[in-house]
Amino acid sequence: MLTTREQLYSPINPYETGWLVLDNLHKMYWEQSGNPKGVPVVFIHGGPGAGATPVHRRFFDPGVYRIIIYDQRGAGRSEPQGELTDNTTQHLVRDIEALRVHLGIERWIVFGGSWGSTLGIAYGEAYPDRCIGFILRGIFLGLRKELDWFLYGMKTVFPENWNELVAELTEVECGDILSAYYQRLMSNDPAIYLPAARAWSAYEGACSTLIPSPETVSAFSNDALAYALARIEAHYFVNDLFIEEGALLKNIDKIRNIPAVIIQGRYDMVCPITTANELHEAWPEAEYVIVPDAGHSAMEPGIRAALVRASERFKHRR
Repeated sequence: MLTTREQLYSPINPYETGWLVLDNLHKMYWEQSGNPKGVPVVFIHGGPGAGATPVHRRFFDPGVYRIIIYDQRGAGRSEPQGELTDNTTQHLVRDIEALRVHLGIERWIVFGGSWGSTLGIAYGEAYPDRCIGFILRGIFLGLRKELDWFLYGMKTVFPENWNELVAELTEVECGDILSAYYQRLMSNDPAIYLPAARAWSAYEGACSTLIPSPETVSAFSNDALAYALARIEAHYFVNDLFIEEGALLKNIDKIRNIPAVIIQGRYDMVCPITTANELHEAWPEAEYVIVPDAGHSAMEPGIRAALVRASERFKHRR
């Protein structure tokens, strides 16, 4: 009887790393690991602003996949860190395509979760002929109601974490949390922007798992990650993600004929399942996997297993 792998692959190192100069300001870190002649897959990290990590290589069979991982503008190892100039969804979509061209890849599988699902769909709709398939997790479509949920709705389930988020805000500022945080995060004074970044990022980390995970909260509270994540997320949020309301759903026909799997934790509080449902209703051809015992994080056991199963099924596509 054949069994499908569900565990992450062993840690590996890249066989190539580099920097792609995007313009006079930004340069983007990228790396390749696995099989240089394998099936290309691009990993699109979340946030925006979270950056990629070595564990992300491990969702893919290194003997079969050519694994491309990169950090978006201002995130992770890309420079300058936290830079907001010329940092929009449209820039990020073009950056993915520029990376594909730079690496000489004809078509690739697009793998992204949370904000990575947003950007993956946006990229696919812009360049459908370059996509072999999609593996998408924790769906986020950049809708106004999703932002409102993140800033106010999660208080329903995580009241103590929300109270920590707003602890330093005035009563008036609590009526517009995004503006209050944006003002702090855009400050040049570390005494102002760092506490705000830590609080914002810790809030997101605490709400990302079904079972409380101090390790996740600790990782999100790292100053370098917190600064880029909070600053870039606030920048995108105040600009409605630089996406016309409902545009990703409106244009889904451009990719409906491309194989896809949507993976969603039933108890995802950061990107609630209602959005994944909307996406699947618009894209019924996509396989829809609801993980019954998981929240938002890709590292939760059920989500992790579903992602590995999906990558196993996709690894013979060209």
